[in-house]
Amino acid sequence: MDLYQKIKTVPTDPGVYLYKNAEGEVIYVGKAKNLRSRVRSYFVEGASENAKTGSLLREAVDIEYIVVGNEREALALENNLIKQKQPRYNVLLRDDKTYPYVKVTAEPYPRVYVTRKVRKDRAAYFGPYFPASLAYRIVELIHRSFLIPSCKIDLTRTHPRPCLQYYIKRCLGPCVKDLTTPEIYSQAVKDVRLLLEGKPTELSGSLRERMERAAEEMQFEMAAKYRDQIVTVEQLREKQRMASAEGDDVDVINYHYENHLLAVNLFHMRGGKVLDRREYFWEDLGELESEAGFEVGEFFSTLLKQLYLDALYVPQTVYIPVEFEDRAALEELLSEKRGGRVYINLPLRGDKRSLIDLVGNNAKQSYDQRFRVMKPRTDVLKSVLQDVFQLTEEPARIECFDISHIQGAETVASMVVWEDGKMKNSDYRKFIIRTVEGIDDFKSMHEVITRRYKRVQEENQQMPSLVLVDGGLGQLHAAARALEELGLATQPLASIAKREEILYLFGQEDEPIVLDRHSPALLLIQQIRDEAHRFAITFHRKRRQIRDRATELRDVPGIGETTTRRLLQHFGSLHAVKQANYAALTSVVTSKQAEALLEFFREPSHSSQQKA
Repeated sequence: MDLYQKIKTVPTDPGVYLYKNAEGEVIYVGKAKNLRSRVRSYFVEGASENAKTGSLLREAVDIEYIVVGNEREALALENNLIKQKQPRYNVLLRDDKTYPYVKVTAEPYPRVYVTRKVRKDRAAYFGPYFPASLAYRIVELIHRSFLIPSCKIDLTRTHPRPCLQYYIKRCLGPCVKDLTTPEIYSQAVKDVRLLLEGKPTELSGSLRERMERAAEEMQFEMAAKYRDQIVTVEQLREKQRMASAEGDDVDVINYHYENHLLAVNLFHMRGGKVLDRREYFWEDLGELESEAGFEVGEFFSTLLKQLYLDALYVPQTVYIPVEFEDRAALEELLSEKRGGRVYINLPLRGDKRSLIDLVGNNAKQSYDQRFRVMKPRTDVLKSVLQDVFQLTEEPARIECFDISHIQGAETVASMVVWEDGKMKNSDYRKFIIRTVEGIDDFKSMHEVITRRYKRVQEENQQMPSLVLVDGGLGQLHAAARALEELGLATQPLASIAKREEILYLFGQEDEPIVLDRHSPALLLIQQIRDEAHRFAITFHRKRRQIRDRATELRDVPGIGETTTRRLLQHFGSLHAVKQANYAALTSVVTSKQAEALLEFFREPSHSSQQKA
């Protein structure tokens, strides 16, 4: 049965339809109140030479459909299938920035940290938080006041000694036997959950009771701890109040489209204040366009479904710049999800329209920044890097490591430094790998990380905002083991894998980060990585040259490796050493060694051997 004949059998019920190509791949997903009517309309549009529909029908050879009960169910199913199938004729949401959540893990000793992916893993997720820095400030308060860690140490086994976080009183020390008990730790986790669930009154009352009881029992240190926790609860209540829906709870969305390229900005507004901004970008939209150009209404319909249908949080009001077909159905579905009325409004005049225009101007700036290859400001880059690597504050310094060798010979490593927006050449470091035999990048990375940060500790230097290693999970875990052995388990650590350009954050390896190829963050990370690679390769080549030139010098009686290196560094080349006289040589080596050199390079047999 050909495609047109199959369409005649499609029912008139609401549902979702899927076009497939000759390879059986889903290339488009759509929804309709009347499946047969909607699918037939494609052939009418195709006959009228609609560019997008024509391309779709030329590639499609089959159609499947799923009948549902009503239009709302069709909206939800369409969104799920688009995310699952990633059909190329649908608009797919691409986001360099996602909402941060605070995660309380489901482990015997739960940990608390910021994440941007919500998974079905029995953990508890709280949020989303915006601005993103609020999530990090909350976790910082939890570490400081409730001593629940976010470290990556394996808490399923005991360790011989705790890390630095225990000694500075930011962790209860569950990794070491007898430092805490399951009962004490469970009570701390229960307090944290009450805090994050927005029940500060109940938590404050419980803490106050414990504080008074401790004071009565003359446990003044414990009473002071509970007093500080009560202060933390009040601080957090104030912070959350600032980010809560006091007054207007509004998201405002607008776009800028030009040359088949699209930039969208989304502003989160609470109480009349802009608390956060998100940017989205799409490229090569040509095949998604109709004869009339970019179909803005269809785009916004898809965008809002992908933004809010799977989100844990839905705002009360969303302002958009254009009307679209299923706005009323989407409002109803989002209202059901929120548990209260949700409005998707199209302001035409007044202050609300001014907000739409403001976001549109920012979308134009985002477009220029991304697609017109304008160099972003340092403060913008720092903010993006903080967001990508989930740092508690904007990065001031990044140290990046790379390993270089050729067939296991002369293995070396490099460290380059990015600081305050530029590469800091004076802080670059070279390492000759000493303890590793043969080819083993993982052991080599472990050695160089150990040597570097052991020295940092010995000299009381400040750790960088981020340690970045060139490589995949093997290099990342080798670096992590070295840091853990030094008691630096909480040091932010990441890797960038070659070819795929995937970022891995240590502790969240199952959530790799794939940035858009135009992302300023990715371009900067690549620049730092490439500089580390260049520096390592340069050092490696120099080592090989010295090794090759030194081969002849070490044939001289009494001249060893150290003296060879000293001669080449002083004279610059083997040729210069050969041309040096006795006085010049004795300024570097002993008189006996100078005589040996002069005799060796002036022997007729040696000279003829060189000519041969």
